[in-house]
Amino acid sequence: MITQRDVPKEVAHVADSLERAGFEAYLVGGCVRDLLIGKEPKDWDITTDAVPEEIITLFGEDNTYHNNDYGTVGVVNEDTENERVKVVEVTPYRTESGYSDNRRPDQVTFGVSLEEDLKRRDFTVNAIAWRYQTEQLVDLFDGQEDLRKKRLKTVGNPDDRFSEDALRMMRAVRLATELNFAIESETMTSITRNHKLLSHISIERISDEFRKIMESSTPMQGIAMLERLDMLDYVLPELKEGIHCDQSGIHAYDVFEHLLRTCQAAADKGFSTEVRYAALLHDLAKPATRRSGAKNKLYSFHGHEVVGAKMAKKALQRLKMPREFIDRVTTLVRWHMFFSDPDQITLSAVRRTIARVGEENINDLLNLRVCDRIGTGRPKEQPFRFRRYKAMVDEALRDPISVKMLATNGDHIMDITGEKPGKKLGFILNALLEEVLNDPSKNTAQYLDDRVKSLILLSETELAALADAGKKRQEEEEKAALKAIAKEHHVG
Repeated sequence: MITQRDVPKEVAHVADSLERAGFEAYLVGGCVRDLLIGKEPKDWDITTDAVPEEIITLFGEDNTYHNNDYGTVGVVNEDTENERVKVVEVTPYRTESGYSDNRRPDQVTFGVSLEEDLKRRDFTVNAIAWRYQTEQLVDLFDGQEDLRKKRLKTVGNPDDRFSEDALRMMRAVRLATELNFAIESETMTSITRNHKLLSHISIERISDEFRKIMESSTPMQGIAMLERLDMLDYVLPELKEGIHCDQSGIHAYDVFEHLLRTCQAAADKGFSTEVRYAALLHDLAKPATRRSGAKNKLYSFHGHEVVGAKMAKKALQRLKMPREFIDRVTTLVRWHMFFSDPDQITLSAVRRTIARVGEENINDLLNLRVCDRIGTGRPKEQPFRFRRYKAMVDEALRDPISVKMLATNGDHIMDITGEKPGKKLGFILNALLEEVLNDPSKNTAQYLDDRVKSLILLSETELAALADAGKKRQEEEEKAALKAIAKEHHVG
């Protein structure tokens, strides 16, 4: 049972203000659903018989804004520190008709009853309304029974609901994943019938629902459900190439299941969204790079991390993810193989890897390694190996890994050489860093001053070659890895 004590004062203020002005005010949708199952709502929605102009007049233009084309008005609570109630969305009762694009109604009508408003909603568990003033619960479609049974069911005919807005099919999987609910059989059958309607939905909306699945506690369940219901093609069709792609060796699962289990391991450990996406995509190129193996291995996947980074970047760009997000994920995918064997890793290599991926990403790379191992079917990362990795990273972080950590700087070099600001100065600093990455003992003022006096005599072209030596080696390695497969698989 929901009581007034369950409602934050900011939300209560909005509802009470509407009621005192002579309007009805019901909490509705996800917030009512979450309150009934004991979850803290992520956001708060109120439905009312007031029309948009009346809502704006009541709360003032300075405290409101139109949130969409369907009459929703955002009421802003500037004084609160609780981000979840910073904006309370107030929507007039409405009906919708004519969904010619399977995305949005052609016509919206205000001034209808609460019952008519609830009829247009997606799932029964989201069509429960609760009136703040009287604490009256309105459940016209047995949503409470579906909550009790942990079941997702559409309001009315599922074919009608999904033809109105095809994204509701993605939302069904997302809610089932977040709430650990089952999708009712008729609703699920309708999804298998209508999944092609998702082609009418913008990739931004699809991507947003998928991100919520990835940020849930059970992303593996959600992604497996998308595949089973033929909706994965509209999100990450590349993943399907891993189905039945055996790996042999230490792996107990095919590539697809390995990726899902690695992603789930990241969720189980509460890792960031970036690590979760990297976990899901890190072996994306294994099907494309699989070759018959040598010795005791049935297969090899040489260069899959290089090709995979390129494939991951294309996929995330298609999903319209932010550029910084894409850069972080693809960096993790590109270098996820680095911590494969601590006995073959040198401190110099660790320093260079930190310089490449960024100090801010190195712990995520270690975390990805842990998830990768769990995803093979082994219970956990071998403790001694992970301690070795971590110890090497900690030691490497004490050494210079960037120009800023050199025992010299541009101003000092200009003082002792008379050089002016420009490209040559930058080349010298990066050439010094290359040497120090190999041997940190060279990071002394005396050694670097002596070395600068030699480097200043070189041309910009010669200095650029020294400064880019590490980057050039990386590019050559990547070209070699891509050469044999780029044309065949169109991933270059």
